This record gives sequence, C-alpha cells and structure tokens, in this order.
Amino acid sequence: MLKEFRDFAMKGNVVDLAIGVIIGAAFGKIVESIVGDMFMPVLGAITGGLDFTNYFIPLSAKVSAGSLDEARKQGAVLAYGSFMTIAINFTIIAAALFFVVKGINYLKRKDAAKPSEPAPPSKQETLLTEIRDLLKQR
Repeated sequence: MLKEFRDFAMKGNVVDLAIGVIIGAAFGKIVESIVGDMFMPVLGAITGGLDFTNYFIPLSAKVSAGSLDEARKQGAVLAYGSFMTIAINFTIIAAALFFVVKGINYLKRKDAAKPSEPAPPSKQETLLTEIRDLLKQR
C-alpha cells in the first residue's frame, strides 16, 4: 500500500499540481500586496483619502465604532469594503492569468507556424528511391 501511494504521489500530474498550488499561493500573496500596498492607497488618494477596508454597515444598534476591527468587536457588521478589496484582488489575478495564458498561446502559435524540417527518409524509402531511379535509367 505504501508503494502504491508513493507511485501515485510521484506521478507527473500530482507533482505538477502541487507545484501549481504552491506557485498560485505565492502569486496570490504578491497580488494581495500589490492591491493593499500600491493600488488601494493610490485609489484612496484619488478619492480623497478614503480607506476601503473600513467601509462597513452596522447590522446591530450596539455598533458605534469608526473602524471595522472595533465595529466587529461590538457586533455584527456588513464589511463591504473588505469585499471590494477582495473583488479587486480577484480581478487583478484574473487579468494577470489571462495575459499569461494569452502569452503562452501566442508562443505556441508562433512555434506551430514555423515550418519543421521534413524527417529524413527511412532506409526502406531510400532503397525504393534508388530502385526507381535505376529502373528509369533502363
């Protein structure tokens, strides 16, 4: 049973999937940093210093705080600012993946368009060609 598991785990598809998941997680952190540290501050500066992470609607009369963290401690809130940030993260990740796939497809088409050299004739074809040429000479 251990041998079967090892064989399964070492198959190319499982290893490729594991690598893809790890790279995807790292890519997600990069995008999260781009959105949180670069994109949202610029958008906040354009909109007059608004911080989207603190946008919320209190769902309880007990909530009177000005920040999302404090409001969550006081009661239920609808944190639509966090949702907006996550939606922007998703949009950036989807766009980046779209351009990566588009680039890969472009390179594949470019390689497919190159004329490949014909395979050299087999020994049998070469021999038949020589026989044909000898018969033509007669």
